[in-house]
Amino acid sequence: MKGLESKLSNYVPLVEFLGSVLGSHCEVVLHDVSNIESSIVAIKNSHVSSRKVGGSLTDLALQILKEKSYLEKDFLINYSGKTKDGKVVRSSTFFIKDESGNVAGMLCINMDVSSLVETRNHLEELIQGVSIAAPGGLNLEGKCLDAVVKPIEDLHTSIEDLTTSIIMKTLSEVEVPPDRMSPEEKMRVVQRLSEKGVFLIKGAVAEVAKHLKTSEATVYRYNSKIDQ
Repeated sequence: MKGLESKLSNYVPLVEFLGSVLGSHCEVVLHDVSNIESSIVAIKNSHVSSRKVGGSLTDLALQILKEKSYLEKDFLINYSGKTKDGKVVRSSTFFIKDESGNVAGMLCINMDVSSLVETRNHLEELIQGVSIAAPGGLNLEGKCLDAVVKPIEDLHTSIEDLTTSIIMKTLSEVEVPPDRMSPEEKMRVVQRLSEKGVFLIKGAVAEVAKHLKTSEATVYRYNSKIDQ
């Protein structure tokens, strides 16, 4: 636990406790947000997402850090996500804050509800006589929605996968391929990536430049204009 603040290290036994009480379908993860690339310092029932100690933050956590939305609330509950191998999870995150109200860590609970969603869909098909094309999930208010198709969080097993996923998702939102984009369109992509917190990741500039088919200096220049 070297390098962890005592306040954060106090949550480590809670990871083991919650994971044991809630059962094997429930992954409990403790993140140290001061180390984005290797934020996971404790995890129980890691088979849910195949992540391990030393793994990175998620795309949603990056966006939370960028937007500082933790200043307005103490936790998020019942949002939908998916693992790298396609499991549907219902997730909740508690923000561990320091004396100034800044987030020092995140305690996350990810419940694998894949089998429950599949069972629900079979029941609905039997009752209604209609095939369900895609299972649903839960939004932040706990309301049912088609969140498996568009989950708001991806649980990646490496920082490289996370970086690439955010970049590719952002590029998919633009109809023009990178080699045909105008400088203005590329700047908008960089701005969107910045809003998602991708540049908090070490080495992200080089990855963005590669996918945008431009130079690192250009990405830095776009970023400096956005910050003005």
